[in-house]
This record gives sequence, structure tokens and C-alpha cells, in this order.
Amino acid sequence: MSKRTEFAEAAGQRILIKDGPYGTEIQRAKLAPEDYAGDTGLTADQKGNNDLVNLTQPQVIRTICDSYVDAGAHILATNTFNANRISQADYDAEHLVHEINVSAARIIREAVDEATAKDGIPRFVAGAMGPTNKTLSLSPDVEDPGFREVTYDEIVDVYVEQARALIEGGADFILIETVFDTLNCKAAIMAVKQLERELRQDIPIMISLTLTDLSGRNLSGHTVEAFWYTVRHAKPLTMGLNCSFGAEQLRPHVQILSDIADTYLMVYPNAGLPNDMGEYDELPETTAALTKVWADNGRINALGGCCGSTPAHIAAMAAAVDGIAPRKLPTVDPEMRLAGLEPFTIAA
Repeated sequence: MSKRTEFAEAAGQRILIKDGPYGTEIQRAKLAPEDYAGDTGLTADQKGNNDLVNLTQPQVIRTICDSYVDAGAHILATNTFNANRISQADYDAEHLVHEINVSAARIIREAVDEATAKDGIPRFVAGAMGPTNKTLSLSPDVEDPGFREVTYDEIVDVYVEQARALIEGGADFILIETVFDTLNCKAAIMAVKQLERELRQDIPIMISLTLTDLSGRNLSGHTVEAFWYTVRHAKPLTMGLNCSFGAEQLRPHVQILSDIADTYLMVYPNAGLPNDMGEYDELPETTAALTKVWADNGRINALGGCCGSTPAHIAAMAAAVDGIAPRKLPTVDPEMRLAGLEPFTIAA
């Protein structure tokens, strides 16, 4: 059975639970700068390079993963948000990108397989690819609107490298997450499609949009509906939202996507909004209650947590939606759906 089919069967039986973030949990491990660097020989300061921890302190990542499995997670994402050549250039660690991603995927693969062997519950490894710290749609120079720091082809190459290593390490899917620039996302989609041809295998894609304001647009200007029309051709296994806001603020946008996306819907919000110190105060039971409303109204297929979420938040959400029927995929009438920054439908 293919992983795509296995996921569909699992999603038909229950609301699946995705894990939470790794960054906060890594910080709690109180690693010293030399712990981050390990025996890599890197001379630049690696403090805060959470992706490198996959390689230098794999036991830390395994412990975090196990905590999310224990909390009830079925979808475990790799700790590879910045494990790409562009982001790792900030740490002079570009040459370690392949090793970081392979190690990250293997850690989660081993944890997931061991847990499933014990209880028989299907679990999946999502190879996470973040947006990088470059944007293809916008110029970083206000004096030169046409200037770009990178090209589309360069971004595609960066993502091909990362996706190849994630699949090599054992990832079932590629999760293109926290999409703030639609063109970056399209480059990631292109990268996965190229890798599919290279490996001659199906690589299911998960896509997760992040909004930059309450009007419901990402940084490159797309509304939620327009974004979906822009990426629907990729036939993603899941579409959804993550980061940016808490569950309360994401509610109307979840509702929009639930009505129009003819694929599984996965949403993993922040634990509310940050306080004045940048910390997240929303309690697990509050997040669980807010997201349970989505489940009660048949709006979601998979649910997890982003910034500020902990294993306790994941456990609370898993308990809150346990036994609630998952969202049924809508039947969408065949029409020509186009998108600039706004959606446009040409009716027959």
C-alpha cells in the first residue's frame, strides 16, 4: 500500500494529529554553543542553529519526537525548517545540508516505526521545508523594485537538494510549510515534481500557508482562496494553514479553505498570540477548546500546533477531538478558477 493510500485510509477514520514545534523544546534542552556545533568542525557560532542539532545531538531530537508521539501525534514533521542551503549560509554550514536532512528524517522514521510496531497505529513522517529567508515575489531593496537576491531556478535547486535528502532519510511526504511567498512555494512544488521524475516515485506534497495580517493574505498578497487556486494543480495531499496567528484568529480562514479545498485540510495554529515579551501564554486547554470547534463543525482532517505549542498542547488537542468524525472532502464543481492576488472564477 502506498503512503498516499495509507494516509487516506487513516484520515477517513479519525482526525489525525500533527506534532508541534521543535525550536522551543530544543531551547529547553539548554544546549551550549559547543553542543550545537558538535564535532562538525564549524568555526562560526552555531548557537540557535536548531537544524544542526539533528546531526550533532540526535538524542535531543529523538526525545522531542517521542514526547509528541506520546501526546498522540500521527504526523511527525522533521526538524528541518531551515535545513536548506540559503538559510544554513547564515551559519557557514551549507555543505552539511544533505547530512542534516538525512539525519533528521532518519530520527523521526525510527521513532515512528518503533511506535507503530508497538500499537499498530499508522504514523507518518513529513519532511518539512520552510520558506527560506529569501523572497522571489518582492524586492528587498525599496529603491529597486525589480531586484531579487535569488532566482526562481536557484530556489528550485535549493529545494531539490533538501527534498532529495529528506526522502533518502525516510520521509513519506514533503511538507512545504509557512508559505509567506507563493512563488517560493511554487518553486518548492517544482522541486518535488523534478525529484519525482528523477526517483520515479510518487512523492505526496503537503502545503501550509501562513497569513501575515488578519485580512487573510500572505506576504506576497494572495488571499487564502487565491492561494489555493494557485497551487491546486499540484494536487497536494493536504492543504492548510500554520503559524501567523492562534486558532481564534484563523477560524474564518479555516472555514473558507474547508469549503473550497477538495483535499485533506491540516491546520496547526500558534498557541494564541505572543505577549509583550514574545512569549505564548495560551494554555493547552484553551487551544484545545478553540480547535475543537473546528472539529465539531466538520472543518478539519488534521490538527497540530505551531509556535508556542508544547507536547501538552498536542495532547490536549488530541483528547479534545478524539472520536469526532473527520471533515468530508467537498465536491467541487468543474469551473475555471484563476487567481491574481484575488480569486476569479469563470462560470459556464
